[in-house]
Amino acid sequence: MNADAITGFGLDNLPYGVDDSGRVVVALGDEVIDLASAEGLDVDPEVWTSGSLNAFMALGPDAWADTRARLQSVATRQPAHARRPRSDVRLVLPWEIGDYTDFYASREHAEAMGRMLRPGDAPLPEAWLHMPLGYHGRAGTVVVSGSRVWRPAGLAPGPDGPQFGPSARLDVEVELGFVVGTTVPRGHTVPARAADHHIFGVVLVNDWSARDIQSLEYRPLGPFLGKSFATSVSPWVVPLAAFDPWRVEGPVQTPEPADYLKTGEPRGLNAELSLSVNGAVISTMSSGGLYWSMAQQLAHLTVNGAGVRAGDLFASGTISGPLAGSEGSLMEKYRGEAWLADGDTITITGWCGERSRGPWISLGEVVGTVVPSI
Repeated sequence: MNADAITGFGLDNLPYGVDDSGRVVVALGDEVIDLASAEGLDVDPEVWTSGSLNAFMALGPDAWADTRARLQSVATRQPAHARRPRSDVRLVLPWEIGDYTDFYASREHAEAMGRMLRPGDAPLPEAWLHMPLGYHGRAGTVVVSGSRVWRPAGLAPGPDGPQFGPSARLDVEVELGFVVGTTVPRGHTVPARAADHHIFGVVLVNDWSARDIQSLEYRPLGPFLGKSFATSVSPWVVPLAAFDPWRVEGPVQTPEPADYLKTGEPRGLNAELSLSVNGAVISTMSSGGLYWSMAQQLAHLTVNGAGVRAGDLFASGTISGPLAGSEGSLMEKYRGEAWLADGDTITITGWCGERSRGPWISLGEVVGTVVPSI
């Protein structure tokens, strides 16, 4: 097995990142290719030194496809000055995020949370089966993997009413994020059948959650301080085209979705995910069973004419499976009996395919360590 197959960063992957000098790089095996120094690409080198992927995304889907095809042809023949060991490269947040929207696309997660939070009621909200539900997050606190996460403080339920202090129920959420690459002007909409044309790539997401703060504030207007303090993303953006071999049919949707949400199959991405706390894997799950696909999420986000901008991030919401050991949050796994402590390090890892025998691609990992409240 060659080095690319061992790392998951082979020619069928070629994820994009940005180093701490603002140069766009692509991972190949144990190295990165500095695209500003690379040969055989038909893109202005200034695009690769702009400090983010936004300038490249602005070139549009034809340029993305052409660049990917050229890289697959010439990546292994790049001169020494265009290559560096991947271990020597410090990666930063790879694109400028205008807006961030988090969805609630996993039926298993939504039902598990409903049973815990609303015992005696139907586990799914009435609207859940009709449209992808979500909330608008805070783009300014989306951080790259490796960034510290300060324990948030706020008002939470207490024995004598709301009480202010550091969150005692700090949690994580295992998610996939999707990076919008093509602007949809305000007043325009994107049907689900056409949404893939606007999606540049995929990242791993940890949407940190303060469950005690969230429980007090979320009715009637939804998440606010319990979610807005930090959202961590992986440093590699995997091109959407890299997922073509791992497309899968999604769950049957009943009732039938509205016309703007109808899309062809296979609509899902079958990524395998693992959640670790301090190096110990506590759960594994798959994104292949998500009820609402990323195309349907983008279609719903734009159906009211809101539009989107290149660089907008939207995420799947917590991904959980139907079996014990496939929970995407501590709240589901431990039923409120265990939460994150200061000093805990959370790692979410993602991949597609069989890592032991290939072919497979790596989504990398997203890591964050909890530090005491400021």
